[in-house]
Amino acid sequence: MMVIGFNDELLHIVGVSLNVSVWSTLAACILGVPAGFAIGIGRFRGRQTCITFFNTMLALPTVVIGLLVYSVLSRRGVFGALGWLYTQKAMIVGQIILITPIVIAFTIAAVSRIDERYRRTALTLGASGWQAAMVILHEARFSIMAAVVAAFGRVISEIGISMMLGGNAKGFTRTMTTAMALEYDKGEFVLALALGLVLLAISLGVNMLLGYVQGRTRR
Repeated sequence: MMVIGFNDELLHIVGVSLNVSVWSTLAACILGVPAGFAIGIGRFRGRQTCITFFNTMLALPTVVIGLLVYSVLSRRGVFGALGWLYTQKAMIVGQIILITPIVIAFTIAAVSRIDERYRRTALTLGASGWQAAMVILHEARFSIMAAVVAAFGRVISEIGISMMLGGNAKGFTRTMTTAMALEYDKGEFVLALALGLVLLAISLGVNMLLGYVQGRTRR
């Protein structure tokens, strides 16, 4: 009933989650897709080290990220004067750090799977280096889109960073996952269950949208 009736508290919590998740995913894509693409098509010394580093970063615990960003944004931290701690901005910063390696690693994998003959053929036909790179990017677009969806799914279901950097303040930084944890601790399962259903619905909707776009593009 809470979901059907569009409870105000539920809607606000969902809004905070979407705001933080969308902005962090957008920033991670702006940083991660070009970096992953450059590493994927590049042939330079230390390339394999870069790939290994970002693959390792996939397993970076959220608690470590939370502590790192907390130490930087706390009053005694380097950026403490910004006053971002326990705000949505702090949560976005932490989540960008969390999912940027996902975008980079998945983009590298997507680009690396493209046959090198695409690039050589484009160059043979008179394409510039930039145009040849765009050919590879076009061929890898579906896998890169999947990387973006994976990053969004990771960040919208995240709880550790949101709790540590946002403080779970009602009306300001309470997300779906932190609210679910709080309601569970209180023994109140109605709101927690409603939020869980909304979270699943959002994840399903995003994946259905990806499938629709991929299907339309391949026609």
